[in-house]
Amino acid sequence: MFDPVAAIQEFIRHPSVSTDPSYQEGMSGARDYIAGLLRDMGLKVDILETPLHPVVLAHREGPADWPHVIIYGHYDVQPADPFELWNTPPFAPEIRDGRLYGRGAADNKGPLMVHVAAVARLLEQQPDLPLRITFLIEGEEEIGSPSFPQILRDYKDRLQADFVLLTDTLSPSTEQIAITTALRGIVTLEVELTGPSSDLHSGIHGGAIMNPIVALSRLCATLHHEDGSVNVPGFYDDVVETHAWEKEEIARLSSDQEAYQQRLGVNDFYTAKGVPPAEATRLWPTLEFNGIGGGYQGEGSKTIIPSKAFVKISCRLVANQTADDIAAKVTQALEDRCPPQVKLKITRGHNGNPYRVVPPHRPDTPEDQDPSLARAFDGADAAIREIFPHPPLYLREGGSVPIIGDLKRVLGLDSLMFGMFTPVDNLHAPNESFDLQMFERGIGVSERILRAVAEKR
Repeated sequence: MFDPVAAIQEFIRHPSVSTDPSYQEGMSGARDYIAGLLRDMGLKVDILETPLHPVVLAHREGPADWPHVIIYGHYDVQPADPFELWNTPPFAPEIRDGRLYGRGAADNKGPLMVHVAAVARLLEQQPDLPLRITFLIEGEEEIGSPSFPQILRDYKDRLQADFVLLTDTLSPSTEQIAITTALRGIVTLEVELTGPSSDLHSGIHGGAIMNPIVALSRLCATLHHEDGSVNVPGFYDDVVETHAWEKEEIARLSSDQEAYQQRLGVNDFYTAKGVPPAEATRLWPTLEFNGIGGGYQGEGSKTIIPSKAFVKISCRLVANQTADDIAAKVTQALEDRCPPQVKLKITRGHNGNPYRVVPPHRPDTPEDQDPSLARAFDGADAAIREIFPHPPLYLREGGSVPIIGDLKRVLGLDSLMFGMFTPVDNLHAPNESFDLQMFERGIGVSERILRAVAEKR
């Protein structure tokens, strides 16, 4: 009998940190463990080599007229540092008060195991279930999935399916589940300004040249209007008006703005054009400064004019915007506004396009929506209403999962995403955990989704 909690625990014991080469053994162990589980369930498993970390591709085959679902997940995790802030070792999973603690418990080993357990139970109960299932599990999600698009292109023929099912998104709480209808895209840029060829004595040379920190501060200040909106020509051109039903779903979200403000430790919110915070983080694009530096950073003072100053910028994008277009527009604005006394260098980092799917029975649902996807959404809605205390919310999410856009762009597939982790799970932080009641409920939802797709073909 498959024990899903024991399976997560064993999965967590493999320290699969993709960004650090010293964890290669843990990466291999996690990959081989999940591949072995799927193989034991009767699936045909292939390990697809990449320049970095292999992809696990596991098929349950069947007649061509059976529906085909791809289940996505990732076996890599974030670094666990700082280790001293963990109450228990991050790769020695422990259950306390109904929660499983360990790195990867919520992102993404626990949520991935929701679907592994659901498939295992379905096949035990109904070995002849008329459904083709493919698990597509990568090891590079936490480092931007650099190998993933090529895998999709190389194996496109084997990945022809009806839709993608995954749980790598957020829900408001363990009692209130969100079906995610959109993810913001992302563009990152690093901007470097160079003045003098080396740091200079600020007394001997001060007043004669442009200080790169001053130039950078002025340049950054031009990128927003006083009302908080982005001051880049054309930045909002492709943003489509939000449909009324989406704002109604946000209004249903139980959100105490004062409590949210206190939890963040801010004096007040500052949103573009004063829109509500819940809308600002889900419906609107942004331009943020993620890091800034230049000159002396040590103890005491060092009276110099620095040679260089830098800022790291990220833009979150919403539906109909593209990473290439926004990167070009921000770059042009920086070039046009940079003071002539300094040299400008812009380096583009990782990026991904936004993604949006419209559930069935909405005024803007596409007429040609795949019927299997529509059945999956209906199955998820019915299952969540049955299993959880509240009906689902249909929400755009503020974060970015670029691979979802890749699945749409390369394979033409939409995704059904329901959130299994919550704000208290400490993703990417010490003492990450996963609620085990949420886990068991999630298995039930996944089972019902897959059964609904199979039985109504």
